[in-house]
Amino acid sequence: MNYKAVIFDMDGTVLNTIEDLTDSVNYIMRKFDLPEKTLDKVKHSVGSGAAVLMERILPEGMDKERFNEILEAYKAYYFDHCNIKTGPYKHIPELLAELKKRGYKMAIVSNKSMGAVKELRDLYFKDYVDVAIGVAEGLERKPAPDECLEAIKQLGVSKEECIYVGDSEIDHLTAVNTGLKCISCLWGFRTKEELLKVGAGDNYFVNDPLEILEILK
Repeated sequence: MNYKAVIFDMDGTVLNTIEDLTDSVNYIMRKFDLPEKTLDKVKHSVGSGAAVLMERILPEGMDKERFNEILEAYKAYYFDHCNIKTGPYKHIPELLAELKKRGYKMAIVSNKSMGAVKELRDLYFKDYVDVAIGVAEGLERKPAPDECLEAIKQLGVSKEECIYVGDSEIDHLTAVNTGLKCISCLWGFRTKEELLKVGAGDNYFVNDPLEILEILK
């Protein structure tokens, strides 16, 4: 397939964000006198946006007003502390540089807020990634195809010219729902076994970012 563009997920794919996510969760847990969460618990709760993360880690049966108070506090704190320990995975900068050299267009799509996605893109990948899409009004979050379709539109390519790269079940389903071939990366937040359980057997699987270059030859 003659691909012209690559769409990347952010967390667990191009950026290792899990420590900042966990630290932000536990700051909020302490603030509201709730039990702190392990890194592994947070790792398996992220991927569908802040509201779903809170649903997965807060006690069941919490009233809506308190839930929303905690959610908004978390979003505000994380936005201000999303780049303390975060950084690109090994070989991601080299991958993006080579893709740009080869003429590929690139986008990042994420269930983070639009502001956080653009800020992190600008900090780490400004020279490589043309389009950054996060949660915004009028765009249903992944695994709905909205964010990918918006990225494809902004990149100025067709679906058939794009391939998707992500690490989670949500990413696999996003690619399926958008009609894109998926590369599942195994350095992120999910194992191959977890991905196979949601039907990802036909995906490409890679253990190092530079392996993507072989797929795109």
